[in-house]
Amino acid sequence: MHGLVVKNTGSWYTVKTDSGQLIDCKLKGNFRLKGIRSTSPVAVGDFVQIVTNAEGTAMITAIDDRKNYIIRKSPNLSKQSQIIATNLDQAFLLVTIKYPETSTIFIDRFLAGAEAYRIPVVLVFNKTDLLNEEERHYQQMMMNLYETIGYHCVEISAEKGQGMEVIDALLAQKVTLLSGNSGVGKSTLINVLIPHAEQRTAEISDAHGTGIHTTTFSEMIALPHGGYVIDTPGIKGFGTFDIEPEELTSYFKEIFAFSKDCKFNNCTHTHEPGCAVRTAVENHYISESRYQSYLSMLDDKEENKYREPY
Repeated sequence: MHGLVVKNTGSWYTVKTDSGQLIDCKLKGNFRLKGIRSTSPVAVGDFVQIVTNAEGTAMITAIDDRKNYIIRKSPNLSKQSQIIATNLDQAFLLVTIKYPETSTIFIDRFLAGAEAYRIPVVLVFNKTDLLNEEERHYQQMMMNLYETIGYHCVEISAEKGQGMEVIDALLAQKVTLLSGNSGVGKSTLINVLIPHAEQRTAEISDAHGTGIHTTTFSEMIALPHGGYVIDTPGIKGFGTFDIEPEELTSYFKEIFAFSKDCKFNNCTHTHEPGCAVRTAVENHYISESRYQSYLSMLDDKEENKYREPY
Protein backbone atom coordinates (compact mmCIF):
# COMPACT_ATOMS: atom_id res chain seq x y z
CA MET A 1 0.00 0.00 0.00
CA HIS A 2 1.01 3.60 -0.60
CA GLY A 3 0.31 6.56 1.66
CA LEU A 4 1.27 9.84 3.32
CA VAL A 5 2.91 10.09 6.77
CA VAL A 6 0.63 12.42 8.74
CA LYS A 7 1.95 11.87 12.29
CA ASN A 8 5.29 10.96 13.85
CA THR A 9 5.36 10.26 17.59
CA GLY A 10 8.97 9.10 17.56
CA SER A 11 8.10 5.42 17.85
CA TRP A 12 5.01 5.15 15.63
CA TYR A 13 4.06 6.70 12.30
CA THR A 14 0.45 7.27 11.23
CA VAL A 15 0.07 6.81 7.48
CA LYS A 16 -2.96 8.00 5.52
CA THR A 17 -3.29 5.54 2.64
CA ASP A 18 -4.29 6.58 -0.86
CA SER A 19 -7.77 5.20 -0.07
CA GLY A 20 -8.05 7.46 3.01
CA GLN A 21 -7.45 4.82 5.70
CA LEU A 22 -5.29 5.77 8.74
CA ILE A 23 -2.80 3.05 9.71
CA ASP A 24 -0.25 3.11 12.54
CA CYS A 25 3.10 1.81 11.32
CA LYS A 26 6.54 0.92 12.57
CA LEU A 27 9.75 1.40 10.63
CA LYS A 28 11.37 -1.67 9.12
CA GLY A 29 14.41 -2.48 11.27
CA ASN A 30 17.08 -2.08 8.59
CA PHE A 31 15.54 1.05 7.01
CA ARG A 32 18.12 3.75 6.26
CA LEU A 33 18.28 6.83 4.04
CA LYS A 34 21.37 7.20 1.90
CA GLY A 35 23.45 10.30 2.62
CA ILE A 36 21.50 11.47 5.69
CA ARG A 37 22.46 10.58 9.25
CA SER A 38 19.18 11.27 10.97
CA THR A 39 17.61 10.49 14.32
CA SER A 40 14.62 9.34 12.26
CA PRO A 41 14.84 8.70 8.50
CA VAL A 42 11.08 9.16 7.89
CA ALA A 43 9.23 12.41 8.59
CA VAL A 44 5.78 13.92 8.39
CA GLY A 45 5.04 14.76 4.74
CA ASP A 46 6.81 11.70 3.34
CA PHE A 47 5.05 9.45 0.85
CA VAL A 48 5.81 5.83 1.72
CA GLN A 49 5.13 2.21 0.88
CA ILE A 50 3.75 0.05 3.69
CA VAL A 51 3.07 -3.66 4.14
CA THR A 52 1.17 -5.56 6.84
CA ASN A 53 2.49 -8.84 8.22
CA ALA A 54 0.67 -11.93 9.49
CA GLU A 55 0.38 -10.43 12.98
CA GLY A 56 -1.42 -7.41 11.53
CA THR A 57 1.46 -5.00 12.22
CA ALA A 58 2.10 -2.46 9.46
CA MET A 59 5.67 -1.63 8.43
CA ILE A 60 7.11 1.21 6.33
CA THR A 61 9.32 -0.46 3.74
CA ALA A 62 10.19 2.34 1.28
CA ILE A 63 10.04 6.10 0.86
CA ASP A 64 9.28 8.06 -2.32
CA ASP A 65 11.70 10.70 -3.61
CA ARG A 66 11.26 14.01 -1.77
CA LYS A 67 10.56 17.38 -3.34
CA ASN A 68 12.40 19.04 -0.43
CA TYR A 69 12.82 18.85 3.31
CA ILE A 70 13.84 21.07 6.18
CA ILE A 71 16.42 19.77 8.60
CA ARG A 72 18.26 20.85 11.73
CA LYS A 73 20.91 19.39 13.99
CA SER A 74 19.54 17.08 16.60
CA PRO A 75 19.59 18.94 19.94
CA ASN A 76 21.10 15.91 21.65
CA LEU A 77 23.38 14.40 19.02
CA SER A 78 25.65 16.93 17.36
CA LYS A 79 26.64 14.61 14.50
CA GLN A 80 23.07 13.69 13.66
CA SER A 81 20.26 15.57 12.00
CA GLN A 82 16.56 15.87 12.68
CA ILE A 83 14.30 16.07 9.63
CA ILE A 84 11.44 18.37 10.66
CA ALA A 85 9.14 17.87 7.65
CA THR A 86 9.24 17.02 3.94
CA ASN A 87 7.54 17.87 0.63
CA LEU A 88 6.65 21.42 1.64
CA ASP A 89 5.17 24.23 -0.45
CA GLN A 90 6.10 26.84 2.17
CA ALA A 91 6.88 27.44 5.84
CA PHE A 92 5.27 29.86 8.27
CA LEU A 93 7.64 31.03 10.99
CA LEU A 94 5.63 32.45 13.89
CA VAL A 95 7.43 35.36 15.52
CA THR A 96 6.56 37.32 18.66
CA ILE A 97 8.14 40.61 19.71
CA LYS A 98 7.16 39.81 23.29
CA TYR A 99 5.50 37.02 25.30
CA PRO A 100 8.02 35.46 24.48
CA GLU A 101 10.55 37.44 22.44
CA THR A 102 11.82 35.76 19.26
CA SER A 103 15.48 36.61 18.67
CA THR A 104 16.62 37.80 15.25
CA ILE A 105 19.36 35.13 15.33
CA PHE A 106 16.70 32.43 15.61
CA ILE A 107 14.73 33.97 12.72
CA ASP A 108 17.82 34.24 10.53
CA ARG A 109 18.93 30.67 11.25
CA PHE A 110 15.51 29.37 10.25
CA LEU A 111 15.48 31.50 7.09
CA ALA A 112 18.96 30.29 6.08
CA GLY A 113 17.94 26.67 6.62
CA ALA A 114 14.83 27.16 4.49
CA GLU A 115 16.84 28.94 1.76
CA ALA A 116 19.25 25.98 1.68
CA TYR A 117 16.38 23.66 0.74
CA ARG A 118 14.48 26.19 -1.41
CA ILE A 119 11.46 26.47 0.87
CA PRO A 120 9.66 29.86 0.76
CA VAL A 121 9.05 31.38 4.21
CA VAL A 122 6.32 33.73 5.43
CA LEU A 123 7.11 35.53 8.70
CA VAL A 124 3.93 35.69 10.79
CA PHE A 125 4.14 38.24 13.61
CA ASN A 126 1.66 37.08 16.25
CA LYS A 127 0.26 38.60 19.49
CA THR A 128 0.22 42.12 18.04
CA ASP A 129 -2.75 42.93 20.30
CA LEU A 130 -0.46 42.70 23.36
CA LEU A 131 2.09 45.28 22.18
CA ASN A 132 2.40 48.85 23.41
CA GLU A 133 3.23 51.71 21.05
CA GLU A 134 7.01 51.31 21.38
CA GLU A 135 6.82 47.56 20.79
CA ARG A 136 4.56 48.05 17.77
CA HIS A 137 7.14 50.45 16.32
CA TYR A 138 9.88 47.84 16.84
CA GLN A 139 7.74 45.17 15.16
CA GLN A 140 7.16 47.45 12.17
CA MET A 141 10.91 48.04 11.89
CA MET A 142 11.52 44.28 11.90
CA MET A 143 8.86 43.72 9.27
CA ASN A 144 10.35 46.46 7.10
CA LEU A 145 13.79 44.85 7.42
CA TYR A 146 12.66 41.40 6.29
CA GLU A 147 10.31 42.70 3.59
CA THR A 148 13.19 44.75 2.14
CA ILE A 149 15.25 41.53 1.97
CA GLY A 150 12.38 39.80 0.16
CA TYR A 151 10.37 37.92 2.80
CA HIS A 152 6.59 38.21 3.05
CA CYS A 153 5.57 39.44 6.53
CA VAL A 154 2.10 39.31 8.09
CA GLU A 155 0.93 40.61 11.47
CA ILE A 156 -1.89 38.83 13.29
CA SER A 157 -3.46 38.11 16.65
CA ALA A 158 -4.51 34.47 16.62
CA GLU A 159 -6.09 34.93 20.06
CA LYS A 160 -8.33 37.77 18.78
CA GLY A 161 -8.86 36.32 15.30
CA GLN A 162 -7.18 39.34 13.65
CA GLY A 163 -5.57 38.83 10.23
CA MET A 164 -7.02 35.35 9.72
CA GLU A 165 -8.38 36.13 6.25
CA VAL A 166 -4.82 36.80 5.05
CA ILE A 167 -3.57 33.58 6.66
CA ASP A 168 -6.42 31.55 5.11
CA ALA A 169 -5.56 32.85 1.65
CA LEU A 170 -1.85 32.06 2.03
CA LEU A 171 -2.53 28.51 3.29
CA ALA A 172 -5.12 27.51 0.68
CA GLN A 173 -4.28 24.29 -1.20
CA LYS A 174 -0.69 24.24 0.10
CA VAL A 175 1.36 22.08 2.46
CA THR A 176 2.72 24.49 5.07
CA LEU A 177 5.15 23.87 7.91
CA LEU A 178 4.20 25.84 11.02
CA SER A 179 7.24 26.54 13.16
CA GLY A 180 8.55 28.86 15.85
CA ASN A 181 9.74 29.05 19.44
CA SER A 182 7.62 27.48 22.16
CA GLY A 183 4.89 29.87 23.27
CA VAL A 184 4.50 31.94 20.09
CA GLY A 185 0.95 30.70 19.51
CA LYS A 186 1.16 27.86 16.98
CA SER A 187 -1.47 25.75 18.74
CA THR A 188 -3.76 28.76 19.20
CA LEU A 189 -3.47 29.57 15.48
CA ILE A 190 -4.27 25.98 14.50
CA ASN A 191 -7.32 25.96 16.78
CA VAL A 192 -8.61 29.10 15.00
CA LEU A 193 -7.94 27.68 11.53
CA ILE A 194 -9.17 24.17 12.33
CA PRO A 195 -11.57 24.26 15.32
CA HIS A 196 -11.82 20.45 15.58
CA ALA A 197 -8.01 20.12 15.88
CA GLU A 198 -8.22 20.83 19.63
CA GLN A 199 -4.50 21.53 20.03
CA ARG A 200 -3.36 22.03 23.63
CA THR A 201 -2.18 25.50 24.64
CA ALA A 202 -0.31 26.69 27.72
CA GLU A 203 0.43 29.94 29.51
CA ILE A 204 3.81 31.62 29.08
CA SER A 205 6.19 31.16 32.01
CA ASP A 206 6.07 34.37 34.07
CA ALA A 207 9.55 33.83 35.46
CA HIS A 208 11.37 33.75 32.14
CA GLY A 209 8.86 34.93 29.54
CA THR A 210 9.46 31.70 27.65
CA GLY A 211 7.08 29.20 26.15
CA ILE A 212 6.18 25.75 27.36
CA HIS A 213 6.11 22.84 24.90
CA THR A 214 2.48 21.81 24.28
CA THR A 215 3.05 19.87 21.04
CA THR A 216 5.13 16.74 21.65
CA PHE A 217 5.07 15.20 18.17
CA SER A 218 4.86 16.30 14.54
CA GLU A 219 1.46 16.12 12.88
CA MET A 220 -0.02 16.98 9.49
CA ILE A 221 -3.53 18.45 9.85
CA ALA A 222 -5.94 18.86 6.94
CA LEU A 223 -7.32 22.37 6.41
CA PRO A 224 -11.10 22.80 5.88
CA HIS A 225 -10.65 24.38 2.44
CA GLY A 226 -7.81 22.21 1.15
CA GLY A 227 -4.13 21.89 1.99
CA TYR A 228 -2.35 20.89 5.18
CA VAL A 229 -0.50 22.52 8.05
CA ILE A 230 2.31 20.60 9.73
CA ASP A 231 2.49 21.30 13.44
CA THR A 232 5.83 20.60 15.10
CA PRO A 233 7.12 20.76 18.68
CA GLY A 234 8.28 24.27 19.59
CA ILE A 235 11.93 24.80 18.76
CA LYS A 236 14.15 26.52 21.33
CA GLY A 237 17.27 26.59 19.18
CA PHE A 238 17.81 26.07 15.46
CA GLY A 239 21.19 24.48 14.79
CA THR A 240 21.73 24.33 11.06
CA PHE A 241 23.02 21.12 9.56
CA ASP A 242 25.22 20.32 6.60
CA ILE A 243 25.75 23.93 5.44
CA GLU A 244 29.37 24.59 4.48
CA PRO A 245 30.96 28.02 5.19
CA GLU A 246 31.42 28.76 1.48
CA GLU A 247 27.71 28.09 0.88
CA LEU A 248 26.43 30.16 3.78
CA THR A 249 26.66 33.52 2.01
CA SER A 250 24.13 32.44 -0.61
CA TYR A 251 21.51 31.73 2.09
CA PHE A 252 21.51 35.37 3.21
CA LYS A 253 19.95 37.11 0.20
CA GLU A 254 21.29 40.62 0.78
CA ILE A 255 24.77 39.45 1.81
CA PHE A 256 24.97 37.34 -1.33
CA ALA A 257 24.02 40.36 -3.48
CA PHE A 258 26.89 42.48 -2.08
CA SER A 259 29.40 39.60 -1.99
CA LYS A 260 29.68 39.71 -5.78
CA ASP A 261 31.67 42.95 -5.39
CA CYS A 262 34.17 41.55 -2.88
CA LYS A 263 37.83 41.64 -3.91
CA PHE A 264 38.30 37.91 -3.32
CA ASN A 265 35.99 35.18 -4.62
CA ASN A 266 36.42 33.14 -1.43
CA CYS A 267 35.82 36.09 0.91
CA THR A 268 34.32 35.03 4.25
CA HIS A 269 33.28 38.65 5.01
CA THR A 270 35.07 38.59 8.35
CA HIS A 271 38.53 40.16 7.89
CA GLU A 272 39.55 40.22 4.22
CA PRO A 273 40.55 43.51 2.55
CA GLY A 274 38.19 44.81 -0.12
CA CYS A 275 35.13 43.13 1.43
CA ALA A 276 32.00 44.70 -0.04
CA VAL A 277 29.78 43.03 2.56
CA ARG A 278 31.49 44.62 5.57
CA THR A 279 31.40 47.97 3.78
CA ALA A 280 27.66 47.51 3.21
CA VAL A 281 27.17 46.75 6.92
CA GLU A 282 29.11 49.90 7.87
CA ASN A 283 26.95 51.94 5.48
CA HIS A 284 23.72 50.32 6.78
CA TYR A 285 22.82 48.61 3.51
CA ILE A 286 23.00 45.32 5.42
CA SER A 287 21.57 45.28 8.94
CA GLU A 288 23.93 44.65 11.83
CA SER A 289 21.58 41.97 13.21
CA ARG A 290 21.65 39.98 9.97
CA TYR A 291 25.43 40.23 9.76
CA GLN A 292 25.77 39.02 13.37
CA SER A 293 23.48 36.06 12.55
CA TYR A 294 25.73 35.21 9.60
CA LEU A 295 28.82 35.33 11.85
CA SER A 296 27.15 33.12 14.48
CA MET A 297 26.47 30.48 11.82
CA LEU A 298 30.08 30.65 10.67
CA ASP A 299 31.04 29.99 14.30
CA ASP A 300 28.84 26.90 14.23
CA LYS A 301 30.92 25.37 11.49
CA GLU A 302 34.21 26.26 13.16
CA GLU A 303 33.14 24.86 16.53
CA ASN A 304 31.39 21.90 14.87
CA LYS A 305 28.71 21.81 17.51
CA TYR A 306 25.07 22.59 18.05
CA ARG A 307 24.51 26.05 19.47
CA GLU A 308 22.21 26.36 22.44
CA PRO A 309 19.12 28.61 22.54
CA TYR A 310 19.67 32.35 22.55
